[in-house]
Parts: sequence; C-alpha cells; structure tokens
Amino acid sequence: MIAELGLAVLWMAAALAVLQLAAGIIALRPKGEHLAGVVRPLAVMQGVLVAFAFLALVTLFLETDLSVKLVAENSHSAKPFIFKLAGTWGNHEGSMLLWVTIMGLAGGFVALIEKRLREDTLVATLAGQAFVSLGFYAFLLLSSNPFERLPEPAPDGNGLNPLLQDIGLAFHPPTLYVGYVGLSIAFSFAIGALVTRDVGPAFARAMRPWVLGAWIFLTLGITAGSYWAYYTLGWGGWWFWDPVENASLMPWLAATALLHSCSVLASRNALRAWTVMLGVIAFSMSMVGTFLVRSGILTSVHAFAVDPERGSFILALLAIYIGGALTLFGVRAATVTEGARFSFVSREASLVFNNVMLCGILGIVLVGTLYPLLTEAFGTKVSVGPPYFNPVSAIFAIPMLLVLAVGPLLRWRNDKAGRVTMPFAIAALIMAAVFLIAEMVAPGIHLLPALGLAIASGLFFASLLPLKGRNLRRTPLPVWGMVIAHLGIAVALFGMASDSAFSTEKLAAMTVGDTQNVGPWQVKLESIDPVAGPNWTALQATLSARYAGGAPITLEPQARVFASPPGTRTESALKTRWNGQLYSVLGEEGEDGRWQMRFWWKPFVPMIWYGGVLIALGGVLALLGRVAADVKRLRAEGKIAYRRMRQGR
Repeated sequence: MIAELGLAVLWMAAALAVLQLAAGIIALRPKGEHLAGVVRPLAVMQGVLVAFAFLALVTLFLETDLSVKLVAENSHSAKPFIFKLAGTWGNHEGSMLLWVTIMGLAGGFVALIEKRLREDTLVATLAGQAFVSLGFYAFLLLSSNPFERLPEPAPDGNGLNPLLQDIGLAFHPPTLYVGYVGLSIAFSFAIGALVTRDVGPAFARAMRPWVLGAWIFLTLGITAGSYWAYYTLGWGGWWFWDPVENASLMPWLAATALLHSCSVLASRNALRAWTVMLGVIAFSMSMVGTFLVRSGILTSVHAFAVDPERGSFILALLAIYIGGALTLFGVRAATVTEGARFSFVSREASLVFNNVMLCGILGIVLVGTLYPLLTEAFGTKVSVGPPYFNPVSAIFAIPMLLVLAVGPLLRWRNDKAGRVTMPFAIAALIMAAVFLIAEMVAPGIHLLPALGLAIASGLFFASLLPLKGRNLRRTPLPVWGMVIAHLGIAVALFGMASDSAFSTEKLAAMTVGDTQNVGPWQVKLESIDPVAGPNWTALQATLSARYAGGAPITLEPQARVFASPPGTRTESALKTRWNGQLYSVLGEEGEDGRWQMRFWWKPFVPMIWYGGVLIALGGVLALLGRVAADVKRLRAEGKIAYRRMRQGR
C-alpha cells in the first residue's frame, strides 16, 4: 500500500508541476496576470507532495519491503540500519527521486520566502523551475519507477554494493545532489530574468544565496567523496581525474565562477550578461555529469544505470534545457545592458580574470573527460589522466592563484597598482623562499609540486591581509567567509603539493613478526586474525607502528568479504599526526605464506581535506552574513511599511 501511495503522490506532484508551468506562462501574458497568485501555492504544494513520495520510499527501505523491486535489488534484511537508509538513494531510481525531491522542496522554498524580485520575474523563475522538474518527473515515471512491485516478493534482497556500505559514501551523494539542485535554481533565476528582461542587482541578490548554498554543498560533497576514495579503495590516492570525479568537479568550477560574478552584479551592478551565461553553464555541467553517471557509458561504483534508453532520455533533457536556454540567451542578449564599468586595475577586473581562468580549467576538464568517450565510440581507446590534466590545468590555475592573492586587496571600480605593490612583493618573497627551501630539502622535486608549495605559502599570507586594520569583532561575516575560504584554498593546495612531492610508498611481503620501514615509521606485523561484522567477515592485520622510535600505536587494516551481494572491500588503517598520515593496507596471502602489505607515509596530506572544510566554512559564514543582512533589510522595510500604514489611518 505504501508503494502505491508513493507512486500516486509522485504522479500528483508531476501534475502540479504541469499546472505550475502553465499558470506561469499564462500569467506572463497581458491578460493573464490574475493567475500569478496561484504559482507560488502550486510550487509549495508540489514540494510537499514529492517529499511525501520520497519518505514513502525511505519507509519501504527501512522496513525491507521485498515485494518492491528496488528494495529487493538494493537491500536485505541483515543490513545495518544506516545502510538501509542509504540504500534509498544508493541506486539509480532512488537517487533520481531524491534529486526531484530536493528540486521540489527548493522551488517551494523560493516561492515561500522570495520577496526581492519583481512579481513577473518570480513567476517566470518558478515556471522555469517547473519546466526543469517536469523532465525529471517524466524520467522517473516513464523509465525509472522507484515503486515498481515484483510479481512475487523476493525471499531476501540482493543487498547494497559493498563499496557503498560506508558511512562516508552514505551521505556523499545527497550532499552533491543539494549542490546540483541549487544550480538548477540558479538556472531558473537566470531564465526568469531573461524572459522578463530583469537582469540586474535585484536578480543577482535573489540568486546569490542559492548559488552560495549549492557551492557549499558541492565543496563538502567533493571533499567527502575524495576522502572516501582515499581510505576505502586502498590505492592511496585522493584524486585520479576519473570521469565520475570530473563530473562533480565541473559544476563546482562553474559555480565558483558564477558565485563571484553574481556577487559583483549584486553589489556593483556589473557583469550582467556574464552572470546569466554562467548560470546556464553551471547547470549545464550538472546535466553533463548526470548524463555521464547515468547513461551507462561509464563503468564505476557511481554509475547507477546501464540502460542506453535512460542515457538517451537524459541526453534529450540536456539538449532541451541547455539548447533552449542558450537560444533564449541569444535572443535576449541584446536586452541585457552592459552595467557599470570598471578599470583594468580593480577588484572587478581581478574577478573577471579569475573567472576566465576557471572557465579555462573547466574547458580542459570537459575535453579531457569527453575525448576518450568520443574516441571509443569510433573504436579507438584512449586514456586521459594526470599527465594531461595536471600540467594543462596548471597553465590556468597558477595565474589564477597569483591574482587571487592580490585581488581581494584591490578597491572596487578603480585602483592604483602601486597601492598593493608592497603586500604582493612580500607574498612573492615568501613564495620564492619556500620554492628554494623545497628544492634544497627535496632535490629533484618536480616543478609543479614545488610551485604548489610556494604559491600555497604566499596565498596563505595574502589571504589574511584583508583583515589588516579592521576591528575583527565588527568585520562583516562575508569578509570572514572570503578570508577563510581563501585560506582553505591555500591549505588544500599545500596538502596536495606535499603529497605529490614527499610521499613514500613501500610494498612488502611479510610474515607475523616481520618489520618494515616507511618514512620515519617502523611497522611490525603482530598477527592476522578473522573478524566478523554485522553483514561481513574479514581478515584483520594487527600492526604495531612506531614514529621515529617512539611509543607504539596499533593499526588494524582489514580485507572484508560481503555475502549480499558477494564482494570485497579494502578497509585501510590510518594514523594521523600533525605532519602527515601513515596509511596501511592488507593484501592477499602469497603461496609462500607471506602477506602482501602496502604502506605509505604521506606528509601533510590531511591538509587537503582540512582545506576543503575551511573552504566550505567560508561559504557558510558568507551565507549567514548575507541572510542576516537580508533579514535586517526586510525588518527595516516592514517598519517603514507599518509607519506608513499608521500614518494613513
């Protein structure tokens, strides 16, 4: 009964999306203004209904209702509670329902709280959101029904992919989905503003919180996914330029550019056309990522769908949404006025430069991701990996980071280069000193890691300079957010460069009692024992590790075996210190009775993820500051309206 109710409610939500789109289109016509008032309630109700449908699916997974096909294929009775919950979105149909749910709730939230836009622009925005939602409703209801029943209930379920049965990955996809959907809202704002020719500061102020929120969740999702791959897959790397990794990176790059462009338009009334175009590009990258993951053209733990028809459906949606948006932009571009001008030496100019660099990196990642797929379609397999991505993206990333060091110190509209010469010179001296130290400490270090260490150090210093001369207690939260986010970039870059420059790896065949040195660590294999978990068994190595002859600590890497569905997973064991991380992996037993062990000493590698958290924290502070400012403004406007009402009496 729950499945049928969930499906019925999902159809009702789709019907409301149709009504929302139709009412919005009619309300924008000269004689249809009377329908403008129904668009908001329709959006709110649609969000409520689709949320109810998703909760119905969650209930089916928590109860392990094996008469539902999706539950039988992705869960089983012995699975722990948290992974029953994660199983709701750890599959194609459930994840798409989560996507549509977040989209519906976001649209309803916009309808409830947005007061800054002109009424016609808001109606056009909500109509655009309904149009986007309709494609995904059609995708769910026509080709990916999450509530489909089996002819006979299964005796037990197949379970969840062992690689997905991890607390990190359980919450990694929803985090990314919130980011993707936030970009869909930004896309709808851009379309609404183009339709009503209302591209200006009010439009940017309305869109900015959604872009900022999407960017925060994308940052957290990418950071969590990177760390999950690092400690779970047992390969010791944090990024491999895999197409699925790139599918999440591309929207983040576009969202970063959009966020800065949107802020300039909101506060300085500049970059109007650029902001609208970036709004379209950011959502386009979300759709490209969705196509890559769900078309069946990739083989990955993230690639849920293997049905070419589903891939064709998503490709059609991508063509409709993006092609339509670009056509609308081409038609209405002439109506988007230039906005305020600024000089070559100004904060706006630095933001434009870095946005161009971000788009350059985005183009490199997009080409490197799609090129192997295109060549394979013609019968030729090509591998594109770090040898391409690292040096080519550095061509754009290095100038961008150097400008990032000085950009926040520049004034709006117009400035003089001489005013920031001294702080930039100090930052340059720091970079040069660190570069030379790296060359002396690690002779033969590659150029890119050395440059990364140097630029990270100079950027860390420069990121603090916007606080110089300020009363820290009265410094606005958005300024703190900018400083902390830029510090996070410096911290993450330092961790990346350190890992590339100084990591030490050891492969060893060991018997119980053997020792192995890796970097400053000495590791002894104490025992190999069988252990069992709630739905897995494992062989566990007990290791005794000493740092520079100090007190021993215990590490327990595992090789886990899952029965439902059959599969294995590496469970690495990590020891984190202030200056790095010891990483250990248990391999297979050889014919001679020795165990294959793999160790890494990775100096400062945790700074990669600390930096990611700092970047997201900076975004949170900036968002809180913007929200507080909006609340203060609304209160002031409310007081003025109240006084006028009293005076009118």
